[in-house]
Amino acid sequence: MKQTTLEQAAKLVRNDQIVTIGGTLSQRIPAAMVRELARQGVKGLHLVKASPGYDADVLAAGGCLASVRAGMVTLEQPFGMAPNFRKAAERGELDVIENACPAVMASLQAAAYGLPFQAVAGFAGSDVPSIAPFATVKDPFTGNDTLVVPAIRPDWAILHVHEADVRGNARIYGTPVWDRLMSRAAKRVILTAEKIVDTSHFVAQPEMTVVPEIFVEAVVHAPSGAWPTAVFDCYDIDEPAMRHYLELSRTPDGFRKYLEETASQDRRALGVAA
Repeated sequence: MKQTTLEQAAKLVRNDQIVTIGGTLSQRIPAAMVRELARQGVKGLHLVKASPGYDADVLAAGGCLASVRAGMVTLEQPFGMAPNFRKAAERGELDVIENACPAVMASLQAAAYGLPFQAVAGFAGSDVPSIAPFATVKDPFTGNDTLVVPAIRPDWAILHVHEADVRGNARIYGTPVWDRLMSRAAKRVILTAEKIVDTSHFVAQPEMTVVPEIFVEAVVHAPSGAWPTAVFDCYDIDEPAMRHYLELSRTPDGFRKYLEETASQDRRALGVAA
């Protein structure tokens, strides 16, 4: 059985590790886990994700990040840019490795396939290859120069799913975004789940399993664990709550208050099936 509490699962993530976080922008972010990481004061994390939003902003506000490799960082409309991420970047508190979304995912895909790098295309006329860690190799079939990106194998993929069992099998309804790939690229996976269901639920329709148990280290029962971001077919973005976060996180004291305010809600994740 891999089911545990939010606090114990967050303790698995150590300073200076590489993490990739599921969902995208303000959609199906493992927000309760992200806030718990900030509460526990983890430092020096290297976030690898094509399109982070609320997750990158919270971790930046908490001083948890050493670097972010991403194609874009934003909270989506109507909330605009990720202000705490931007401030941390402008102050030089974290290293922004500017990239493109497909290139970030190609680096994860290379890791998932056990390859040292992967070829990428579509960058003709772009400045990205000159500022991101791209390289050029000779195509052995044509002799042409080919852009490649390095494999990146995160220490952890942290994902929020609709359903999981205590063994770590998981389903995501609607688009999985890049979560399936993240689970294969990372060394281990931490899941937070809206529901904990019996394993027979997965046996009945194995083709619906997005993340199989072999990749998973810990499972947390976290109802509304993506709040204030959205989860398809469960709840929408909580706009007042998002604006409350943005207001409080303007100052370090306000951000600490925000973490305290949300602690009881986040930690109602029991870790044990009822």
